[in-house]
This record gives sequence, structure tokens and C-alpha cells, in this order.
Amino acid sequence: MLDFNHRTTPAERLGEIIDQSFVHRHAGQPARDYLGASVVGESCARRIQYQYFNTPRDDDKALTAQTLRIFARGHIMEAAMAEWLRQAGFDLRTHNAEGGQFGFALAGGKIKGHADGVIVGGPEGFAYPMLWENKALGAKAWKEVNKHKLAVAKPVYAAQVALYQTYLDLHQNPALFTAINCDTMEIYIELVPFDTALAQAASDKAANIIRACDAGELLPRITSDSSWFECQYCPWQERCWRPS
Repeated sequence: MLDFNHRTTPAERLGEIIDQSFVHRHAGQPARDYLGASVVGESCARRIQYQYFNTPRDDDKALTAQTLRIFARGHIMEAAMAEWLRQAGFDLRTHNAEGGQFGFALAGGKIKGHADGVIVGGPEGFAYPMLWENKALGAKAWKEVNKHKLAVAKPVYAAQVALYQTYLDLHQNPALFTAINCDTMEIYIELVPFDTALAQAASDKAANIIRACDAGELLPRITSDSSWFECQYCPWQERCWRPS
């Protein structure tokens, strides 16, 4: 039954204002015009193509204010972890001499990556310089990483780390990967040795995707089954499986 007597409370109105501000701010940001290292490790090449072309998401999977706040949480937790590392005595640099992020660009700027930071010194027992990459995870994902380690639990992040180590010339020393459990504030720490094979595979994959995009070639799906679990969560599921 419809409640015609309902009136928006000040608290509800405030929530609406905050949500609107997130959506409005996101809409005003320029679309990414390159293939980011953070997505190269995703299993479906066609999904990566949709991201590269900034293809509109399916209507029922549009970014919500809540999702945008989760993205913002990642930046907040990254800044917090950076401060904690510095408090622990690590000389962490999150920006280069020009004031920008440490990053790389390939294929005329069509492939890019921006690392969280580089640690150039600190306590004994670590090899410097070393790449630093941080993630803010929910309890389930954090426990998976804690149990299985990065390469198995989060291959997308592992590929990202390998690419940064390669193109930022930080492959000689293990990278420092940290993950914050956003529910309990526990910290997962892993030293990630350089994986030559993974770095090469990720580089080749990125180059192949750009080649296909430039040629207007839509790469194969990861599966022939539209009910595959990864497809269920894909923002372009309907578009991808729509009869041509």
C-alpha cells in the first residue's frame, strides 16, 4: 500500500544530498582513455575491452552512490596505510619529483599504470627500493588473501603488481603488498617476489587487447555459458550476450 502521508525526514534528505553529490561528482570526471594496469589481470578480455571503450553499463548495474563510496574508501584506507608505514619508519614516497604518481605509459599512452608508492628506505630486513601496493578489502576477500596469498586469491592484483615492478624498474626486490580488512582493521602483509612469467603474460595480454581494440575486433568471451558466475557480476552482461 502506498503511504501518501510519508514525508522525507531531515536525515533521509541529508542521505539523498550526499548520494547526489557522489553521483554528480563522478559524472563530472573525465572518462579514462587508456587501458589501466589494474584491470589487465581480469579473466575476460572482452570485459576489459568494454572498460577500455568506456562502454555504458547495463541499466541494472550502473554505479550507485554506495559503490562510489566504496571506491572512495579505498583511497582513504590507502592514505591511512601510508601514514602507518611512515610512522613505522619506512621512507615511503607516494609522489615523484614532479608531484605526480609513480607511473608508466606504453603503446603511445594507450596502456598506463599508476602505483600507490615506492619505499626507498626503512627498517633493516627489507630490500630497497620496493614497490608498495595497498588494497582495502571486505572481510571475505581479506580472509581469502590471508589464507591463499595474493597470486592465488587475487590474480588481478598480482598482475598489477608484476606490471608495476616491470615498468617502474622495481623488479629486483620483492614488492610490499598490504591489505586492510575494512571490517576489523586487521592488516595483511606480503612480500611479493617478481614473477617474470606473469609480467610477460600480462604485458602480452595488454598489447593484444589494444591491438584488437584498434582493429575493431571484439575478443572472445571467457565462457560460452551466459550463466557463468563471472558473467553474472559483469556490468556488461546484457550487452555482451544480446543477440546480434
